[in-house]
Amino acid sequence: MRWLSFLLVLTFSLQAHSAARLLIVGDSLSAGYQMSADQAWPSLLHQALQKYNRSVTVVNASVSGDTTGNSLARLPQLLQQHTPDYVLLELGANDGLRGFSPQIPEQNLAQMIDLITQSGSRVILMQIRIPPNYGQRYSKAFASIYPKLATEKQVPLLPFFLEQVILRPKWMKSDGHHPNEQAQPWIAEWMAQHLHPLLDQSATPEKRS
Repeated sequence: MRWLSFLLVLTFSLQAHSAARLLIVGDSLSAGYQMSADQAWPSLLHQALQKYNRSVTVVNASVSGDTTGNSLARLPQLLQQHTPDYVLLELGANDGLRGFSPQIPEQNLAQMIDLITQSGSRVILMQIRIPPNYGQRYSKAFASIYPKLATEKQVPLLPFFLEQVILRPKWMKSDGHHPNEQAQPWIAEWMAQHLHPLLDQSATPEKRS
């Protein structure tokens, strides 16, 4: 019986050690706006990824209202604290909604990508699009910074999940900007579908060993 207990503990310890660590740095779209953290899609992502045989520890460091500048200021401590294998950047919507020049989020995201890469982690960037509050020209200029960064920095670019959610009004909060609780399981499944090819378990960095 003691040997069985030992083997079970050893098995779980090896699984925990081998699991890749994904740090999500985002805003209210990932933090779970006006809902408990365990309802937000990042809390459901671990289970969704298991369907693709991906063992991933998900750390959600998203903060509602964060701009790219806010997250850039927080990033060094987050990298030191969590030593992630992968970092998903879901940022920029608040910059756009506040009418910041597209150069600001572009420069901030570029710095974040460099910091993450220098730390030994891999970057996954999410495309962000904003409503045409400031005109189509601004919206297009803002959206274009993401494929530009992905190409220049050679990082994968994920589609913007909100573009799919917003087509289902029952999944949106009354403000028209944030997914509600009903949408979160679908977002987790959608994210797992797009993330799992990028999470190469055999390429987990050795910095935590």
